[in-house]
This record gives sequence, structure tokens and C-alpha cells, in this order.
Amino acid sequence: MTSIIEIKQEQSEARGADVSTYLRSGSISLPALPPLALYVHYPWCVRKCPYCDFNSHEASAPGADENDYLNALRADLEAALPLVWGRSIVSVFIGGGTPSLMSAQAVDRLLSDLRALLPLALDCEITLEANPGTFEAERFASYRASGVNRLSIGIQSFDEEKLKALGRIHDRAQAFAAIDIARRHFDNFNLDLMYALPGQSLADLQDDVEHALAAKPPHLSLYQLTLEPNTVFAKYPPVLPDDDTSAAMHDWLESRMSEVGYGRYEVSAYARMGRECRHNLNYWTFGDYLGVGAGAHSKISFPHRVVRQVRFRQPASYLQRAACGEFVAESHEVARDQLPFEFMLNALRLTDGVPSNSFLERTGMPLSTVESELNKAEQRGLLVRDHRTVKPTPLGLRFLTDLQTLFLRTAAPS
Repeated sequence: MTSIIEIKQEQSEARGADVSTYLRSGSISLPALPPLALYVHYPWCVRKCPYCDFNSHEASAPGADENDYLNALRADLEAALPLVWGRSIVSVFIGGGTPSLMSAQAVDRLLSDLRALLPLALDCEITLEANPGTFEAERFASYRASGVNRLSIGIQSFDEEKLKALGRIHDRAQAFAAIDIARRHFDNFNLDLMYALPGQSLADLQDDVEHALAAKPPHLSLYQLTLEPNTVFAKYPPVLPDDDTSAAMHDWLESRMSEVGYGRYEVSAYARMGRECRHNLNYWTFGDYLGVGAGAHSKISFPHRVVRQVRFRQPASYLQRAACGEFVAESHEVARDQLPFEFMLNALRLTDGVPSNSFLERTGMPLSTVESELNKAEQRGLLVRDHRTVKPTPLGLRFLTDLQTLFLRTAAPS
């Protein structure tokens, strides 16, 4: 009979073989590895919102045991360590689902496990997503004491009718209470708002935004509601504001945010100077991220290739597989001719663009690889560049999908 020690040894050897495979010569050569972030997925929430296409499941579902999930997360991270050995973590993002459903003890244990297994940068940004219906002052004080130094709060709206239409579990009073608790314990927090909601007018949006601004958040994320596939809203579409009204909302948001000193640094993100979300900036600049937890995605660079992975999606399946030391449902090397599109898909979301040399640093290929696509984008007024920077124009940001698509079928020279 095979012992547990022998099984663990076989699993370790298999992981080692994977790392050896990733380290072999390949079709690209990266000058250096990019910064590395960590994403931790907590898959449960109180109730699934009808617009949500994230990997979230109602907490009453089987497999929602906190300790079992924490055990699986630690084992998942331990199994992934050979892929990122020795690399420092610049940011941690605990997302979901609703991570603020976790007890104070669970968050403390999770962060203790992360520190024990990974070298966190001294100024590591540690964000936890929270929904207003889960706020308790004592618990959030404990989160802060455990090391969480940034909150991202899913307000979405302060309007009772809009909150009901979105299926949110909180009301207007709970939204204000959550902000009050956040301000007492955190000097760095983000408020999420959505616009172009069912039945929303420009005046309704302005009221929402002014309430958010009154809280003086360092960061605001402002998302236009879209009907995503495989959601309740996709199956039963609500009546949304027409294109002209949505455009007016977008224009007013840009103007108002600039007026009150919030810089738009990404398509949907505004921040006070120095308060940009470092974790998300790492995504947009095509940095690396290790994702652990049910359905989490990873992008990990090696000297001669970029690898993407996806964990098992369903929480019950994730926990079941974790018991056998299996976590990764899919793993593949990004093809050389797809790297330019993947880079541009992220970088072109940034209003200031990216340094021209970052394309070579992140893809291992010269920027001339996409010369024809860059020229087309410039000719259409969607992009500007010089020897230092490549960035979208205001028109390019407005028609971002059109701009990104220009790079979709880029083929690298042989």
C-alpha cells in the first residue's frame, strides 16, 4: 500500500517536472520577470446578484465550511510555490464572492499562512473586498489589525430602488454605515459604484456620485452596467438607459471627477494622487499574478514563456480535488503570436498608457512586432505614441474594444 509520504513525494516530483518544463528554452526571451501579485478567491456570498458573472455561490451551498476552505487554500499555495520560488509579492487581493463574510479569525489565519509561505514586500498592498450588508465594526477592526490595509466596498448605488433592482442585500442606511466603519479603521479604501442602471436618470447618477464623494474615498471605481452572458439579467434583460443617456452619464462622470481632483488612470478607475490600486495596475501593465482558490486564474512568466492556469471552478469540486493534492484544472503556455494581443488588451486600459519599452519587457518581443497595428490605430485616432509611451486617445478609450481588437490576430515574425 502506498504511504501518504510516498504520495506527497510523487506529487512534489510531478510539480518539479512542470517547473523544469517551464524553464526550458522557448520562443521568447524576457529581459527580467515582471512584478508578482497574489489573488485569493473566496467563492461564497449571501445571494447571487442577477448581473454578476463572477465565480460566486450562495453561502448555504455545500462546501462552504471556512476551515476546510482555508486548509485547501494553504495546500493550493504550497503546491504552487515551485512556480514562483524566491519572488516577492507586491500586492494581495482577496476577492470573491464576498470575502467580508469571513470571520476575523479566518482572515487572520489566511494572512498568517501567506506570510509564512511567501515573501511579502514591506509595503505590500493587501486589499479585501467587502459588501455593506456584512459590515461589523469590531470584525473590520480585526481585519485591519491582521494586516488588511485596503478595502474595496461594493456600494453600487445609494438608491433603494436601484439596489433592489440589482439584487443587492444591503440598503441605503447600510451603505452609509459601511463607509463610516471603513473610514474609522482604514485610510485607504475604494468605493464601487455602477451606472446606467435599470430606470436610472442622469440626476439619479449624480446623486449617487455626490454621496460617494462626500465620504472622501481615496479611490472610486465607476462601472457601466453591462449584461453579461450566463447571468439572470442576460436571460431576463431589464430596461436600461438608452445610448444617449449612458453617454451623457459617462461624460458627466469624467468632468465631475476631474473637477474634484480624482485622476482617471484606467477605464473605470479614479483616484487621488498616489492612491491608485497597485494590484490592478499590475494587471494592466501585464504583470504576473498567482491565483489560488476556486476558479482563480494565474499568469506566471518564466525566462522563455508565459503560462496561464485556472483552478477548479466549483467550490465543492475544488475542495474535493484539494484533498488529492490537485488544484489546477487548466494550464497552457500563451502562444508567441498571442502575447501582443494579451499585452495590449491590458495596457490600453490605462489612460496614460505604458512605457514603450514595457512591451519588450513583458512579451520578450520588440515593439516593431506590432508596427502595422500601431499604425492603423494611430490613423484611426485611437492611439498615440512616441519613443517613450504608447497610450490610447480619449477616442480610443471610448471605443476601447475596437482599439484592442486591432491587435487580436497579430502574428509574430518567425
